[in-house]
Amino acid sequence: MACAFWLLGPAEAEIRPVEVPPRGDGDVLVRALRSAVSRGTETAAFRGAAAPDAPFQDGRFPGPVKYGYLNVGVVADGPPALLGRTVFCLYPHQTEYVVPAGAVTVVPDDVAPARAVLAGTVETAVNALWDAPPLLGDRVAVVGAGMVGCCVARLLARFPALDVTLVDVDPSRSEVAAALGARFAAPADAEGGCDLVVHASGTSGGLQRSLELLAPEGTVLDLSWYGDDEVVLPLGGAFHTRRLHLRASQVGTVSPARSARRTPADRLALALELLRDPAFDALLTGASPFAELPAVMARLADGSLPALCHTITYEEE
Repeated sequence: MACAFWLLGPAEAEIRPVEVPPRGDGDVLVRALRSAVSRGTETAAFRGAAAPDAPFQDGRFPGPVKYGYLNVGVVADGPPALLGRTVFCLYPHQTEYVVPAGAVTVVPDDVAPARAVLAGTVETAVNALWDAPPLLGDRVAVVGAGMVGCCVARLLARFPALDVTLVDVDPSRSEVAAALGARFAAPADAEGGCDLVVHASGTSGGLQRSLELLAPEGTVLDLSWYGDDEVVLPLGGAFHTRRLHLRASQVGTVSPARSARRTPADRLALALELLRDPAFDALLTGASPFAELPAVMARLADGSLPALCHTITYEEE
């Protein structure tokens, strides 16, 4: 038996015992070390919004549903090449689980489990920059300094000769921006004339501001998940006269720019290699024991627990 975090319905969650199936040939038994709350998607789901299906999800919204997808653990039983290795898996918050060996990716030895939980988010950022890569000398803004926006900003900051600004309504994100190597601006103060704007705020207002920041012929790459919210976006005037571009990116499939040469496994392995960069530790803003996760999720959802990436610890660690 193991224990798992379940969403029961809007603003209601609990930890339940679950049966772990026997390990079959080609499977691994993983004991959790750390997991992380994807603050935008998971807190929206906790409040009752529909969320995109996740790997190994059990149940359906509005609940009961076992949901989550940022899990790092150690292989306790499985093929010799994986036994004892620390691995990342797109699995819900659960103390122990069995999955096919192909569903886990080995974490580099010099990447701590706490940082490795960001692999799924960095993978989203990798896919985004395959979808709309910047050019040397570009002016780029990232609107929305959540987990996704911050991961995108860090990867952009590693490109040579880019001017990168992280834009957010929360002035405290300026410290995170500095740690990631980007400038910071409030939405009203952000400079326009951008060649590329990556939008990750999850709001209509953020998307509108992203379009306003573009230079003529510029592109907004939208990474936001809006759930059930209606998006209102005025597209008259400048959208047409300045020939602006609005493009979606989604991590469910590998970007067409790389799909002929890269698999999802390749993309995730690249994300974990990129996490050798200690700058990503700036995203880790707190940790709580697994037993406290229902209360933690409620506090994250109502804003009483400010966090960027809040991690969950397990006894094994």
